Amino acid sequence: MTSRVALVTGGTGGIGTAICKKLADMGHKVATNYRNEEKAQAWKTQMQADGYPITLVKGDVTSPEDAETIVRTIEQQLGPVDILINNAGITRDTTFHRMTSQQWGEVVNTNLNSVFNMTRPVIEGMRERKWGRIIQISSINGLKGQYGQANYAAAKAGMHGFTISLARENAKLGITVNTVSPGYVATDMVMAVPEEVRAKIAADIPTGRLGKPEEIAYAVAFLVDDQAAWITGSNLDINGGHHMGW
Repeated sequence: MTSRVALVTGGTGGIGTAICKKLADMGHKVATNYRNEEKAQAWKTQMQADGYPITLVKGDVTSPEDAETIVRTIEQQLGPVDILINNAGITRDTTFHRMTSQQWGEVVNTNLNSVFNMTRPVIEGMRERKWGRIIQISSINGLKGQYGQANYAAAKAGMHGFTISLARENAKLGITVNTVSPGYVATDMVMAVPEEVRAKIAADIPTGRLGKPEEIAYAVAFLVDDQAAWITGSNLDINGGHHMGW
């Protein structure tokens, strides 16, 4: 496989870390962004100890200016970005009748607007080189909705609308654009939920368990492979059968 430059937003989180490692295992040069200096350096130290020399660039994906800087810095250090994984995401959960405009805006800016901010600086280069892989990490709750997550579900559903439009625009130029929608995965955020709540969630999943970050990373690796060139505009549900559709 050709070694390429891969940018994973939100790469220091649970799913992001697994994706970074998997892409590095495939031989790609991997970079991610960060905002918290202390957390990022601790993460980088652990990655290096595990044998993963991931490049870190400081920047906020909700800022178009920062996004541009992140991409240009990576290009200078590693080369053109041919693989973009839009993985950054947050939650600000509350029922809609109690939701503030700040809670709405923070989630939409981080989960959806960031997809525009990060994709815009890389798309022209991909079009010129006639090769690219863009993947949005959405969520099961963008498909089925969730109590107290009108902001999150709206943003995650919007990610796939972006995917299918961008896929149509760039299909003839060797660029594929797809969405991966994980169900409940055993990340630090999910494991912080009380055990009895997690047990109820797992009991509602046909496989009887939460997903593993590595299982999401495997799907990403499949979609970025050269042989996945005829897969574009798709959404891949990975949820243990928790939500099934056509």
